[in-house]
Amino acid sequence: MESVKKMIAEKPVVMFSKSKCCMCHTIKTLISSFGANLTVYELDELSNGLQLEKALLASGRRPSVPAVFIGQELIGGANEIMSLHLEGRRIPLLKKAKAIWL
Repeated sequence: MESVKKMIAEKPVVMFSKSKCCMCHTIKTLISSFGANLTVYELDELSNGLQLEKALLASGRRPSVPAVFIGQELIGGANEIMSLHLEGRRIPLLKKAKAIWL
């Protein structure tokens, strides 16, 4: 998990994804729709992607992607992000992490 921590440090919003994952694409679009400063790591395109995926699985992510961190905190995957959106809690989280300035 140390590798994951290094990758999310000093970035307001980080998402671990796979390039062919349709839910990952949907969540990327949703987070970016307000101009959020989103950093995406495609696990299937990184040389250490399998190691990172194992770390995410070890942290309890099932499935491993999408895995979204806002303000260096693991928020969750598609279900959690959609719930935040529907409950109106996504924008305040993004503002707090300084990912958007609305």
